[in-house]
Amino acid sequence: MAEELWHSLGHSDSVHQQAWPQADPSALVVDEIALVIQIMGKTRGTIQVPAQADKQMLEQYARESELAQKYIAGKDIKKVIVVPGKLVNFVVE
Repeated sequence: MAEELWHSLGHSDSVHQQAWPQADPSALVVDEIALVIQIMGKTRGTIQVPAQADKQMLEQYARESELAQKYIAGKDIKKVIVVPGKLVNFVVE
């Protein structure tokens, strides 16, 4: 059946003599990740950030996001916990 379908697609040679598809390693690289924003350990949402961002950049993206601003505006931030590639947690008073 595979041979018949292959010929119906317009190929004249055998499907069994074709090369296997080659994997493209660059297609497996992620450009952006979903960074979880937590306030006092409770998940408040996610934002899209570059996958190659370091801890400082992740904290900056999280602080500047509208999502975090809604919860930390006017509050004193005691501690910021950053887990690269996963989440940013703000501990506030």
